[in-house]
Amino acid sequence: MARARTKARTPAGGESVLAERFGLFAECLLTGVWIAVASLGVVTYPAAFAAGARHLHRRIAHESGGLREFAADFRAAVRGGWVVGLAGWAVAAAVLVDVQAARAGIPGGPLVGAIGVFALIGAVVALLRAAAAWTPDAGWRVLLAGAGRRTVLDPAGSFLVVGGLAVVAASAWFSAPLAVPVLGAVMAAAVAVEERHRYR
Repeated sequence: MARARTKARTPAGGESVLAERFGLFAECLLTGVWIAVASLGVVTYPAAFAAGARHLHRRIAHESGGLREFAADFRAAVRGGWVVGLAGWAVAAAVLVDVQAARAGIPGGPLVGAIGVFALIGAVVALLRAAAAWTPDAGWRVLLAGAGRRTVLDPAGSFLVVGGLAVVAASAWFSAPLAVPVLGAVMAAAVAVEERHRYR
């Protein structure tokens, strides 16, 4: 009976479920470090998240792949992804202007500032969902359009991604270096949300 229970808890690869889950968690943290390093190019963060998502997809599917495959995916994603990164910084700058206007006491400023912040959060969620669905033959424009629709039409999944972002913010507030590996956990959340949406 005990043997039957042990077999039920052991996946096909021979690892126990606990070892499998801990291994995936450790891989998420390592992926977060890779994403952070690849994002140092300022406009390369969409490509970094896309490459991180592909790496996690491979890990979940029990396919081989490491830093070399991550780098190859990053190079493929950055070709069109740098434009998305530049646009993201432009949106962030516009929201910062809105927030400054709200603080300056301009009439209607608080409302405009709040709308700007919510729009920025929505844009970040859509970007993460697009990165989670990225493949080398997919265009960023199509990915972002689809991710934008899913962000609105799948609010439960979007709130899960927002929760992951909140964990990153809390980690950065507690200790900035902690936010680096947690980026991988956020990307894992976006991958899980996209997988959940695909099989609904």
